[in-house]
Amino acid sequence: MGDDRDVAYVLAERHPSRVPVLAWRSMSADESRSLEGRVVAIAGAGGNLGPAVVRRFATTGARLALAGRDAEPLDALVAEVGIDADTASVDLLDASAAHTWADGIAERLGGVDALLHLVGGWRGGMPIEESPPEDWDFLASLLIDTLQNVTRAFVPHLLASGRGRFAIVSAAQAQAPTHTNAAYAAAKAAAEAWTLALAHRFRGTGATANVVVVGSIVSPEMRAEDPGKDFSTFTPAESIADALAYLCSDAAAPMNGQRLILRGAA
Repeated sequence: MGDDRDVAYVLAERHPSRVPVLAWRSMSADESRSLEGRVVAIAGAGGNLGPAVVRRFATTGARLALAGRDAEPLDALVAEVGIDADTASVDLLDASAAHTWADGIAERLGGVDALLHLVGGWRGGMPIEESPPEDWDFLASLLIDTLQNVTRAFVPHLLASGRGRFAIVSAAQAQAPTHTNAAYAAAKAAAEAWTLALAHRFRGTGATANVVVVGSIVSPEMRAEDPGKDFSTFTPAESIADALAYLCSDAAAPMNGQRLILRGAA
């Protein structure tokens, strides 16, 4: 590249039959400042990935609105990072609660420029013929229903922004399912399809919707708890946070309806 910016490579699916290589790099200081003052909502900010994403966006000057099942861990995270953020306990399985959260952010902060959906969870590990229906019920609620509720609530605000950004974090299972993870793979595939349909809705509006596909996630906390473990096949939470920050930036404006694949060494 001829400069001091880090370079990473991901795969972006532009067409179902081709997966061309797309290069992207971490943001320069000027690009990072493009997020300054923008309102970024993060659903599921209290999960395994949330803290890394919050820390990364805190460096951009974005104004953050964080939601989780419990606001107390979010308040502790905000205090640790040393930022002023809007935090809320929101049941995203409740469509009206999602609307109240979205409208409240817009009223308090003057709009919404980006929404990151980090709500996640897993059940599986059994042969497909033994997979209990309860696994599907749990995963469909967690991974699909919450996604549908927040997108319906936030789309008007993202469109009003003129530069709205939306992204989810998905898994390789959505495209290459295994029978012991059938329910999880199907739920992730449905979440990706919903997001790509949202990207179609956003065409020509200045807003974008994209998918970041990862392997098993390793966070700084996980490394600290098990320093001897080999995490080389995992996707670092920090790398995912970098990708999400890039997708929210002006530099990523042409990227809509794409899958960015961030996998470990394997």
